[in-house]
Amino acid sequence: MPRILIADDEDSMRTLVARAIAMDGHEIVTAQDGAEALELLTRDEGAFDLLLTDIQMPVMDGIALALTAARDFPDLKILLMTGFADQRERASGLNAIVHDVVTKPFSVADIRTAVADALAARKT
Repeated sequence: MPRILIADDEDSMRTLVARAIAMDGHEIVTAQDGAEALELLTRDEGAFDLLLTDIQMPVMDGIALALTAARDFPDLKILLMTGFADQRERASGLNAIVHDVVTKPFSVADIRTAVADALAARKT
């Protein structure tokens, strides 16, 4: 069962994404911001199959989190989420470390598909 870490500062979004992904049988761990997510990654020695993080968050944003996670845990797949065009633009230079950027708002089916695609790519 894949283990997924979700980082998003919006409680409602974090809950929605966690429930949607859990429908596919994944083990879900959540964090309120990038700093908490990095703490969880470090504590568990990167024992996650996927990091799904919002870009715009307080304390540590998703791009800083993605860069640090990719450096420290190079096998970790990373998906970014954003509702802002300028944030999507910031992420465009991260193609080497980020599997995809999911644009908010998205449907439950969209996020489940994006996660399935990222997990499938991990196995190749």
